[in-house]
Parts: sequence; structure tokens; C-alpha cells
Amino acid sequence: MKDFNGKVLFLDRSDINTDEIIPARYLTEITKEALQPFLLEDLSLDGFDPARDIQKSSVVISRANFGCGSSREHAPWAFEVNDINIVIAESYARIFKQNMFNCGMMAVELEPKDIARLFAKFAGQETTLTTDLAKKTLHFSSEKDEETISFTLSEFDQALVEADGWVGYADAKY
Repeated sequence: MKDFNGKVLFLDRSDINTDEIIPARYLTEITKEALQPFLLEDLSLDGFDPARDIQKSSVVISRANFGCGSSREHAPWAFEVNDINIVIAESYARIFKQNMFNCGMMAVELEPKDIARLFAKFAGQETTLTTDLAKKTLHFSSEKDEETISFTLSEFDQALVEADGWVGYADAKY
């Protein structure tokens, strides 16, 4: 099972699409590793520098409709190869979300009020997430504050996470 803990990267925007996650010009690459340096390369957000911010992060928190756009596994792969195995947002494009779980990663949905509170409390600070999959809790901590939030996963998505993705799940079940 992958690691779902670490430093949080706050991306304060809705509708971050798969072309911003991994630009289409890199889709000819044949390994996940080849995607690594290009994660979020085309994302334009004030104060965000992918070369600086991605290396320090293991978790992404964003707003609504994360992963919209083209349906491709390259977007979750680009996160995975950068050791970002959990994205937390208000909502996801359906295919992106399922591709995350198929890769053994987590796409956790929280209520908009919870996401807004996390941004207000922690954005701009060095924040760490500790995930307890058994209890289904996310514990955020910074030098100034901390908060624990419960989340839900379907039984099938949890099984995919525990099996490290669809291939591990299928190997164990079939």
C-alpha cells in the first residue's frame, strides 16, 4: 500500500484539468518516470512554482472538479511518480477519480466548507497530513494549528487502495 502522509501543497483553484496536471505534449513518453519533471508544469497560480513546490509535497489539496478534461491515466501517474499519492478536493472528474483508485492512490472528497476551512487555517503554512485509513481520518498539523477530519471511501475503492491498485486487486481476486 502506498504512503498517504506528508507535506501538503495547496492549489487554490477549481477546474484544474488533466492538461495542466500533465501537458499533452508529454503523453508520448512510455514510462511513468519520464513524466516526473513535468507535473503541473502548465498550471498557472500566483505564487506556485512547480520546480520548487512539488519536490517538498506528498499531498495536494484543491477545490472543485479536480482532474477535469481528457480521460487519461497519465495524470494520476504523474502524481504517483512524484510520490503524491493522495489528492483532497471538493469534487473530481469521474474518470480522473477512478484512475486514482485504479492506481492504488486516493482521491478524497470533502465538503466545500471543510476545504474552505483547511485553506483558511493552513494555506501558506508548512502543513503535514497524517492519514489513518482504518479510521478514515485525515489529521492536518502545522506549527500553529491542527485539525482532524473524517472521510469516506466506498468498500471497493478502499480495496483498490489496500491492494495497491487494480492490478493487485485483480491478482488477489481472480
